[in-house]
Amino acid sequence: MSVVAEPEPEADPEADPKAEPESEAQLEARFQAVIARKDRIEPRDWMPDAYRRTLVRQVAQHAHSEIIGMQPEGSWISRAPSLRRKAILLAKVQDEAGHGLYLYSAAETLGVSRQELTEMLISGRQKYSSIFNYPTLSYADMGTIGWLVDGAAICNQVPLCRTSFGPYGRAMIRICKEESFHQRQGYELLATMMRGTDEQRAMVQESVDRFWWPSLMMFGPPDDASPNTAQSMAWGVKTHTNDELRQRFVDMTVPQAAALGVTLPDPDLVWNAERGAHDFGQPDWDELWAVVKGNGPCNTQRVAHRKRAWDEGAWVREAALAFANGTGTGTDDNDNDNDGTEPA
Repeated sequence: MSVVAEPEPEADPEADPKAEPESEAQLEARFQAVIARKDRIEPRDWMPDAYRRTLVRQVAQHAHSEIIGMQPEGSWISRAPSLRRKAILLAKVQDEAGHGLYLYSAAETLGVSRQELTEMLISGRQKYSSIFNYPTLSYADMGTIGWLVDGAAICNQVPLCRTSFGPYGRAMIRICKEESFHQRQGYELLATMMRGTDEQRAMVQESVDRFWWPSLMMFGPPDDASPNTAQSMAWGVKTHTNDELRQRFVDMTVPQAAALGVTLPDPDLVWNAERGAHDFGQPDWDELWAVVKGNGPCNTQRVAHRKRAWDEGAWVREAALAFANGTGTGTDDNDNDNDGTEPA
């Protein structure tokens, strides 16, 4: 897949080429004015170094999550129960690859290469979403990931369509449309299984029990334990806090669970009429931090698989680079399958 190139900035016809360059304070004021009016910062605009670093961290983590997220679902492609389900899962995994490419392209506009980002991922210097460090133990997990994990992603990512950094926001528009389709597909799979046998219904409930709490952890730690939220909100990188998004996800999911006929595994989950929202229990935050630090059920497996794919793809990258540099565009004059026994 390709990403549309960022537009060239228009020249300012009133700009004085002899004018003194703006001071750091003036550049900062211009940047803050763009943020205040909820406009977009573009790659060639001046931005604080801390803003750039924050975006590199967030966009790269998002891109890594899309690529690593192909693994738990990809492992079920060959085991899908029908050709239709296999085709659906293939298409979804392909979509996730495309999302990763969009996001790596957005990150590259910040002056960091895709190679640097991948090397930081496989060396442990950058992270990806904690949810992908949990195993997929049954085919019902394909539906639960679509319904809960992609549902949580939608809650988290739709506001990012209005993020302050232009390339990131534009990439998110298409990604969110496709994630919405993935969420509906997952729900449809679970609804089909819930109309099936007792064993299938039990499989769905067991899957929901495993993925509910990790899905709530996808939004990050509570606001009072999140070191980056306040500054990201001030810069317009984020538009909602972790706890606001988590609440939105719970309120969206409860009626869907009732329609499916599954029980969400939270004894504290109850409607609060006074707040106009659901009260719910808290995930095990110690578990989240353990997974983030690399001690989840599948951390080692996921990164090792990504490293192996990166190493095995080195020859492809080298060949593409040689072609781009004009050193691999020709063919050898002697490279001819004709051994002289056939007319030329």
